[in-house]
Amino acid sequence: MSIGSLVPWSDDFLGVAYRYYDLRMNIVPLFTEKRRATDLWNNIIRFWINPSIRIRFVESGDRYWFVMASESKNPDSNRSFFKMLAHSENYERFKHGHDGEAYLRFGVYSKKYFGDVKSDAICNCGHEKGDHDDEDEQYYCLYESCDCDMFESFQVHILGKKKTVTDIRFLNESEAKDDQLAWNCLNSNEYNL
Repeated sequence: MSIGSLVPWSDDFLGVAYRYYDLRMNIVPLFTEKRRATDLWNNIIRFWINPSIRIRFVESGDRYWFVMASESKNPDSNRSFFKMLAHSENYERFKHGHDGEAYLRFGVYSKKYFGDVKSDAICNCGHEKGDHDDEDEQYYCLYESCDCDMFESFQVHILGKKKTVTDIRFLNESEAKDDQLAWNCLNSNEYNL
């Protein structure tokens, strides 16, 4: 069975993180709830056969499509995943350093606020927790040049289970028609043909 428009497409995840400090780089689709990530892994991804997992990055201007699918040992639970994402330094680092393979893992993304983090935590504005006012519980940044009005950070918890992916390709949108997975994704979710 080939992956086509009969397999449902899902973009029910936040985005993708990249981790560099393992034997292989990691591709980590992010979810807001651990339960959701665990259920998807147990009901879908665990049936995927490592050599059949395919990931495509289809670049379109300053954004890219993340596309992921596989043949499954359990065809009743087949699902393909996609998300349109903005280019980032982490994406570029992964693109140039993955060496043809990566671990696929799921992660949980959660927002953290002033009272939730240690003193060395960095706010989304780029300044440390100690650089934010905590006297009136306003938590705005004390740097005059910063317009941050509330300390907010995030944490990514990467779940333990992983699969090895060796079929990774980077394409321009004009090349998508030559790749079955990328073309099926764009047809189903962008062009609606």
